[in-house]
Amino acid sequence: MIQSVDTYLSEGCMRCKFGGTPRCKVHNWQEEMNQLRRILLECGLTEEVKWSVPCYTFRKGNVLIMAAFRDYCALSFFKGSLLNDSPGMLTRPTENTRGGRQIRFTELSQILENEDLIKAYIFEAIEIEKQGLKVDHGKLI
Repeated sequence: MIQSVDTYLSEGCMRCKFGGTPRCKVHNWQEEMNQLRRILLECGLTEEVKWSVPCYTFRKGNVLIMAAFRDYCALSFFKGSLLNDSPGMLTRPTENTRGGRQIRFTELSQILENEDLIKAYIFEAIEIEKQGLKVDHGKLI
């Protein structure tokens, strides 16, 4: 298991056979993930590794994870269904996902052009954590 975000970004999550090799999907999103990491740290979140991916917390509460996928990299908000999504950037990862929502990125320009909006989502997620709000896991929202 990886112990640091630096290791994740250089080696991958090590959960599949491509971890630690040039074929690891993390390598496809290096620039994007480094920019996302910068933004997350600027927002005052604590950086940890949980479930072999970078996890960002506030007062020990999980706010979001950053992860690489084959076709995109993403910020995945644990309580994303509680976020105001008037800009329409959030995606439900699967049809059965209850509370989690993702912002997906396929190129660096999406991050750079939307940095203020990304930070707004992050700050709102921090406020949700501060208030102790909970997702209703009993129904799809």
